[in-house]
Amino acid sequence: MPAADLVPPARRLWEQLAAVPVTFGDGATVVVSPSSRLCPAGFVGVVRIGDGVLATVPDDTATAAVREHLRAVGPAQAADLDAWARRFRLGYALGPARLAYLSADGFTPVVAPGAPPVVPVERSGAEVVSLLASVVPAEAEESGLDGITSPAFVVRGRGGRLLAASGYRAWPGGAAHLCVLTARTERGGGLGRRTASAAVAHALAAGLLPQWRARVEPSRRVARALGFVEVGDQLGVQLRG
Repeated sequence: MPAADLVPPARRLWEQLAAVPVTFGDGATVVVSPSSRLCPAGFVGVVRIGDGVLATVPDDTATAAVREHLRAVGPAQAADLDAWARRFRLGYALGPARLAYLSADGFTPVVAPGAPPVVPVERSGAEVVSLLASVVPAEAEESGLDGITSPAFVVRGRGGRLLAASGYRAWPGGAAHLCVLTARTERGGGLGRRTASAAVAHALAAGLLPQWRARVEPSRRVARALGFVEVGDQLGVQLRG
């Protein structure tokens, strides 16, 4: 599916996550939403989908400044952290990350004859917990694997050790947010792509819109190999002063 066809469903998803009545328009739309799910509580959340930008602020204190900034930089730099740092005093920041989506007709499943099978297991089982514990906490958190609502789709190595796992978290609005983690010693061999392929197939069978959010190029390459199309960005920033 072309990127233009993925923009409307992606926008509907983030409009719902804004937690207040709002729609994407031309340029930037800024709304006050203390309960926004675009970002952590107290942050400014920014999502660009196509040429439209949606931003939520926790209160009205910074609404005018955020709107002025987004108007000045335009959609292309709406989630550019350096641009925000030049305009505001920042605390913590999350992102920016690229947002990619996938339709059933654009899916490129991974076929690996003769390779160890990808199998579903209990998402909170001991072997998944062990895989998460095998990486540094930041990697485990970035993967999102501990928050999936689907089964975990895994590949095992010799002795039954988990080498990679993937699944998704069902989001409001009918999205399936993909999560994947590969053991540090097994990266680069396509295991993440194979497990993610199984998770995507499960999400599509459930009638969900697969979403891939990535900051680093290796993760983006996996998404592209499966047929995901990047249509936007996401950023969360904490303003000081």
